[in-house]
Amino acid sequence: MKTTYTYQIYSSANQLPESWDKLAIATIFLSKEYLVILEKSAPENMSCHFIGIFEKEILVGIAVSQFVDLNQLESFGDRDKCIKSWIRNSVFKNFCSHILLIGNNTLTGQNAFIISENANTTEVLKTLKKAVLSLKEIFKNQGKKVHMCGLKDFCEEELSHFKIPEFDPYLRFSTQPNMIFNVRDNWKKEDDYIAALSKKYRDQYKRARKKATDLVKKQLSLEEIKNQEEVIYDLYYHVAKSAPFNTFFLPKNHFAVFKEQLQENFLFYGYFENEKLIGFNTLIKNGTDLDTYFLGYDDSIQREKMLYLNMLYDMIGYAIKEQFKSIIFARTALEIKSSVGAKPLKMYGLMSHNNKLINRRLDFFFRYLEPETIWKERHPFQD
Repeated sequence: MKTTYTYQIYSSANQLPESWDKLAIATIFLSKEYLVILEKSAPENMSCHFIGIFEKEILVGIAVSQFVDLNQLESFGDRDKCIKSWIRNSVFKNFCSHILLIGNNTLTGQNAFIISENANTTEVLKTLKKAVLSLKEIFKNQGKKVHMCGLKDFCEEELSHFKIPEFDPYLRFSTQPNMIFNVRDNWKKEDDYIAALSKKYRDQYKRARKKATDLVKKQLSLEEIKNQEEVIYDLYYHVAKSAPFNTFFLPKNHFAVFKEQLQENFLFYGYFENEKLIGFNTLIKNGTDLDTYFLGYDDSIQREKMLYLNMLYDMIGYAIKEQFKSIIFARTALEIKSSVGAKPLKMYGLMSHNNKLINRRLDFFFRYLEPETIWKERHPFQD
């Protein structure tokens, strides 16, 4: 007998069933405490819903959805001032400005959904597709027509679950990989990591550390984050707007809300020169993984002090000391992350446009507007 699944859409984390966190145990990014952060401090142009999938009355699947309105952005980013960027931005504004996503646009990795191991994955995904159609109706009733639907980020094995008729119209695509740093079992301190590097990359480590000897690194409390909120946002925004393409910008209170909600699972490190905050990075404890989050810095000092590279080394040192299994370095800055030992994991997504003509040519548009990133993988270890 075929099992029947149903779904429920929630607009607030307070509405979620009691059993939600029993499924979310695999990742903090689908837990109630994290979803509250999305409610309280999501980007202005983003609205979130949460989806529960049930077998009779038993919760067997959970998912997060995000509706992104690109019309609310003044700019997608300032780095690339070329004709292709102008065309890309115009296309997004006019034909793809309303995007409905299953997944989390502020993160890299499979943070879209969790399915119980006792459930039928195919039937759960079919039910999730029905929930997507319902969400489209919800936004239509609000006067917001969804132009494009997407799901992100999946490894190749996870992508295979979508080989069902319901997702045939969706384009399978791949952009930048997720850079993952695996902590070796025999590393007990940062010196063990340094010893494993080849001479070239050990010299890089020493050079970076020497450049930053006069900087003071400090973990900031909630009160300190609030007191430095304006400076923190300026440093974050300087980095964010320099990216080639952005679909959101964080609100000013984002990091304070994060610290307030996750407490010791959210780490905020400030870098000071002469008692002035000139950079920061953030980390999230996620089980045996350490997820890197947003950062910011003064670019002139970053170059002089090799600040970004020093931040990466500090993250590695912390992960080794606290015995995390891996660091999720996410996308962007692929070569420098590779130079400290991170390895690329290819990630895939799915997307579909509501205009059938555009959808048939989606592959062409995607390859033109988001060409493959050309980069050289580094091999910093002796073995």
